[in-house]
Amino acid sequence: MAWPLTLGAISFFLAVIWGAPLIRLLKTQSLGKQIRIEEPTKHQVKTGTPTMGGIMVIVPVVIITAALNLANLMGNTLIGRSVLVPMGTLLLFGTLGALDDLAGIRGRRQGTGILGRYKFLWEVAFALGFTLVLYSGLELRSVAIPHIPEKIDIGIWYIPIAAFIIVATSNAVNLTDGLDSLAGWTSAIAFACYGVIAFLQGQSYLVVFCFTVVGALLAFLWYNAHPAQLFMGDTGSLALGATLAVVALMTGQWLILPLIGLVFVAETLSVIIQVAYFKLTKGKRFFKMAPLHLHFELLGWSETQVVQRFWLAGLLAGMLGIALALL
Repeated sequence: MAWPLTLGAISFFLAVIWGAPLIRLLKTQSLGKQIRIEEPTKHQVKTGTPTMGGIMVIVPVVIITAALNLANLMGNTLIGRSVLVPMGTLLLFGTLGALDDLAGIRGRRQGTGILGRYKFLWEVAFALGFTLVLYSGLELRSVAIPHIPEKIDIGIWYIPIAAFIIVATSNAVNLTDGLDSLAGWTSAIAFACYGVIAFLQGQSYLVVFCFTVVGALLAFLWYNAHPAQLFMGDTGSLALGATLAVVALMTGQWLILPLIGLVFVAETLSVIIQVAYFKLTKGKRFFKMAPLHLHFELLGWSETQVVQRFWLAGLLAGMLGIALALL
């Protein structure tokens, strides 16, 4: 673990030194966050805070990963093809998120971004593409189940299941990105957990990738700490969610992803429950507001309390997830 942890530290320093210039650049370009009017009133002071901070994570991770695997990438080795999948996922979903952020700031749909159904179609297309690479190129089509020594081959069913996991996790992290440091901390914990799982499996390149992401996320959190100077935006949240799902699929331990990503699941379920309850009861709400972090804010928790309690829950869930992976 010495090398992955060292690279995580290097990733942090490479990312954190250009955080301030990036914030100045985003401010110069007037790329500030638009806050929904229905959110708690204390969120309105965040209007105009630079967004698209996911660039701060994506760029150093891609540079470090490509540099370390240059020989493998040029030689088209198995490791080269393997590391291209999470790296490509980070780039493509990050690009989609960036376009969504830009559309929400400067486009005709200011405040909302790309029309939901179009964004969803692109997410599905990207997810299917990477799933086919996992299935055909890397011959991954199995799932690990606790207490069962051998992974179980699920055949062609792997394709729709894996694509669903990628799209669902991408949007789950996106929903979680609503409070300062919340998505950053929970994502860092999840990537660290899968880094440990990959280490236990001997997938050294995946361990290095996971901790490189963790280091870059910690650098982002330096500027995203409350009160945030920089927001992740869809540029970061869509990319991190999709990449986390791909990493989980590459370890075969994707059944425990809902546990390791417990906070993401809770946030997503809260939105589903809220919408369903609203329609069934013709206008009543199950939660004060969804996603779940807004509900707790309206109950009287401070933003810092919500974030700290949520990432503590995520940390405990991650510990349990690693424990299940060991069974």
